[in-house]
Amino acid sequence: MKPGERATARRQIDKKLIPLQKMDHLARPPKGWLRAIREALGLTTRQLAQRLGVSQTRAFEIEKAEVSGSITLESLRRAAEALDCRLVYALVPVKPLETIAEERALSVARRRLKSTRHTMALEGQSVASDDEEAQVKRLAEKLLAQPGSSLWDEA
Repeated sequence: MKPGERATARRQIDKKLIPLQKMDHLARPPKGWLRAIREALGLTTRQLAQRLGVSQTRAFEIEKAEVSGSITLESLRRAAEALDCRLVYALVPVKPLETIAEERALSVARRRLKSTRHTMALEGQSVASDDEEAQVKRLAEKLLAQPGSSLWDEA
């Protein structure tokens, strides 16, 4: 993917995820969505197991796996369907992807320019802080415009 295409992709994904940004109220219930919905519908684990085509023990294990976070997406999807639900899966960034990329580029640029700043200071050629920040911004823009994903190579 070309750099311009990556920026466009970030913006498009950000737009799609806007409705999910403030969905903290949809956090998984303490006993899990499967159990909460099963109980709200009035199903027993035996009845859920029948709908899933598994043993009652396995149905209980599936509910437990959801709570512990060890359930597979396929198992969760099948259990959701057995409850006449559909699985909705999304990764919701804590801030816009464009912001994450820009912050990363600025961080990498500052790190790269830090060694230059130290060397120049030793030689009595230090740069004014506003000029230095302008250099950081220019380097960050270059990093964002580069092809490939070198932005994420540095620790």
